[in-house]
Amino acid sequence: MTEILKRTPLFENHVALGGRMVAFGGWEMPVQYSGIKDEHLAVRQNAGIFDICHMGEFFVQGADAASFLDSLLTHDVTQLSPGWGQYNLLCNESGGVIDDLYLYCLKQDSYLLIVNASRLDVDWSWISEQKKNIGSDQQIFLENRSTQMGAIAVQGPSVKNWINECFEEEGQGGGVGKVSELRKNQINAYLFNGNKVWIGATGYTGEDGVEIIADNDLMAELWDSLLAKGHVGCVQPAGLGARDTLRTEMCYPLYGHELTTETTPLEAGLGYFVDLKGADFIGKQALADQKESGVRKRCVAFQMKGRSAPPRPEYPVYSLDGKKIGQVTSGTSSPSLNNGIGMAYVEIDHAKVGNMLEIEIRGRKFPAEIVKKPIYRKS
Repeated sequence: MTEILKRTPLFENHVALGGRMVAFGGWEMPVQYSGIKDEHLAVRQNAGIFDICHMGEFFVQGADAASFLDSLLTHDVTQLSPGWGQYNLLCNESGGVIDDLYLYCLKQDSYLLIVNASRLDVDWSWISEQKKNIGSDQQIFLENRSTQMGAIAVQGPSVKNWINECFEEEGQGGGVGKVSELRKNQINAYLFNGNKVWIGATGYTGEDGVEIIADNDLMAELWDSLLAKGHVGCVQPAGLGARDTLRTEMCYPLYGHELTTETTPLEAGLGYFVDLKGADFIGKQALADQKESGVRKRCVAFQMKGRSAPPRPEYPVYSLDGKKIGQVTSGTSSPSLNNGIGMAYVEIDHAKVGNMLEIEIRGRKFPAEIVKKPIYRKS
């Protein structure tokens, strides 16, 4: 039976620009336009624009919103001030990752969660179910606006030079001025053609940039405006292919690859985002126990040594004495480094930076070295 794919509000824009559309997490999305390498380098050197309307937007509001979120998420929510955001993780009782997400505090007692498209329904069901388990006297209001809202990411070093031309200050910025003045992880409301949008200084590429969150009926006009205003800065539309190579160079995890319900944040190398000294959250005890006993595997970054075809997910990883010690989770040919790179889970005894490995690619083993994250660093 043929899967019926959902389309974002920007589908026609992608087709008009020659985007090659593919299935991704139940959506029909552009994998590339001019080419993955071209789009990747545009983001590293100038600017790229991405459709991320397939991701989910959940609002959590009320006097008890912060304490409720603190009972679900690994990173301390109560320390998040209005106008700021943080990377966070939603775990099950065993410490496995249900999803990784981005949390914004829009104002006191008002939060916005940006969740992965492939986990949207799972996340909403999980969060809604947890709300049922708390007292009826708690003031918590949940709203799933994923079908009414979307987002566009604009990433690259030239973005700050022209992004202010697209938006007006809303007048309720709490000390924040122009879009280019937003600091990393900061969020503020602005006006686009008289309509309120939220702009956060974050991204999934390792470059400076912003993500613009707005109602779906603004998306097509917003996309065209960003492309037009950014023309002088050489902004290019970029697809999922470049988004993947960019995040792999930075060692940012992708759900279903580095993160699953069977892997924990500690195994993924995300212990920084797990607050074991703060409030109790689902999975906290399991993670505390794992930290005390030690993990048995770890997600490492690697770079191929010499020439080979690109490493790909699920390729086996071996120690130099021929023992299978893990599996590739993400792998690609790095446009920035002109070399094969990736991430893999390997047994903890082999997970040290500098260790040599072998990756089996198309039936042959090729040497690779475990390297420090991120793989790509700005010069």
